[in-house]
Amino acid sequence: MTQHALAPALPLETRQRMLRQMLEIRLAEESIQGLFLENLIRGTTHLCIGQEACSSGVAAVLQPGDTVTCTYRGHGHALAMGLSLKGMLAEMMGKASGICKGKGGSMHMTDASLGLLGANAIVGAQLPIAVGAALTAQVMGTGTLAITFFGEGASNIGAFHEALNLAAIWKLPVLFICENNQYGEYSAMHVTTPVANIADRASSYGMPGIIVDGQDAEIVYDQVKAAADRARSGGGPSLIELKTYRFKGHSRTDQAPYRPKGELDAWLKRDPILILKERMIAEGQLDETEYEELRSALERSVHEAVEWAKAEPFPALETLVQDIYYEG
Repeated sequence: MTQHALAPALPLETRQRMLRQMLEIRLAEESIQGLFLENLIRGTTHLCIGQEACSSGVAAVLQPGDTVTCTYRGHGHALAMGLSLKGMLAEMMGKASGICKGKGGSMHMTDASLGLLGANAIVGAQLPIAVGAALTAQVMGTGTLAITFFGEGASNIGAFHEALNLAAIWKLPVLFICENNQYGEYSAMHVTTPVANIADRASSYGMPGIIVDGQDAEIVYDQVKAAADRARSGGGPSLIELKTYRFKGHSRTDQAPYRPKGELDAWLKRDPILILKERMIAEGQLDETEYEELRSALERSVHEAVEWAKAEPFPALETLVQDIYYEG
């Protein structure tokens, strides 16, 4: 198990793209919370506010043909991969113009054209899917990579262990990326998990276990890129633990009263957006005026996407039974 604290600076254009992505994800998630409270989004929502560096840092590693599966807290991953903001918001509102025609909603965001094989509502269900995608890549000799995101709680279920075991035996090109946001629903990790680091479990399967600062997009990119290169070259899978934190509760209107006093405030000081922003300002690549202009532009963009999605029609009743089964 290895842990890394520093990473080389990325090119300016990469930093700019990451900062823009993280801001867009943050603003989109805040608007989604508002839409849910207005009853314009039904079912449930799980926000990734505070975890944006995980999405942006990993997305920067992806190459054409790579695949991603993720949890129901997957809006950020989808946007970082290039999913249409309008299509995502329309999907959450159940509109016909949604990316899944209004049938997937917040918890099943999918766009195979991007390699996004889907968010999953069942905890851990995405791990075996990623193993299947990696096996396909290996058999077909495509040189592509499968990535699966999951929370620390999923490391306690059977699918996690089965997926890592099989991937290790066959040296599959898959990265198991644990977004350890410290809480499985409403329970702190130490209450449910007898190890201090999820990455420690990698040794049981003979694969690298890597602990990464999940609040720093550049460090996330650096360590995931190294593991991805290894997997693409036949070196097999890795278990990467991104230490992060969700600034909001588990879902919907959860105010997270179970958090110890002062814990959130401590993590807010390590906001992933602020970390990259302040680094760029310190190195003369950004100033406060430019940052505020970027934020204002993205606020307008998100507002326009929200208003567009609100005005879109719901699916016609006769489409209810369409797209249920594959028709070749």
